[in-house]
Amino acid sequence: MYGEMTLTVVGRIVTDPTRRTAGTQDVVRFRMVCNGRRLLEDGNWEDASSLFVSVNCWGRLVTGVAASLKKGDAIIAVGTVHTNEYLNRDGVPRSSLELRATAVGPDLAHYIARLEKCVPSPGPEAVEPEDPETVAEVEREPQSA
Repeated sequence: MYGEMTLTVVGRIVTDPTRRTAGTQDVVRFRMVCNGRRLLEDGNWEDASSLFVSVNCWGRLVTGVAASLKKGDAIIAVGTVHTNEYLNRDGVPRSSLELRATAVGPDLAHYIARLEKCVPSPGPEAVEPEDPETVAEVEREPQSA
C-alpha cells in the first residue's frame, strides 16, 4: 500500500502473546519494548529512551508466534506501523504505536534456535487413513516442495 512505513524493532516482549479471532481470522497480539542505550565516554553504558509497540500478527505468523514466543523473549519484529488513537476509560485521548507484523523471530544475538517447519492444521476435507495399507501408501507418496 502506498505511503506505509516499514519499521524493524529489536527488543523484548513485555506482555504474554494472546491469540484471538477477529471476524474469521486469528490474530496474535503482544507488546514489546525497545530500550535505547548509549555508550558514555568512560566506557559505561547508560539507559536512554524506551519505545513501546503493540504488535499484531496475522495469517501465517499466527501459528509460529503463538507456539514459539513468550513474555521476556528477545525478538526482532518487522512490519508496517501506524498510530492508534483512542479514548481511555476516563475519556482521555491516548495513542499507541501499532505494528502489523510481516516477520517476527527470536533475536539470535541472545539465542541459538532450532527451526521447525510450521505445518498448517488440516482443513475439513482432510481424512485420516484408518487401515495400515492406506497409511503405508500415504507414507510412500513423494513430498512436494
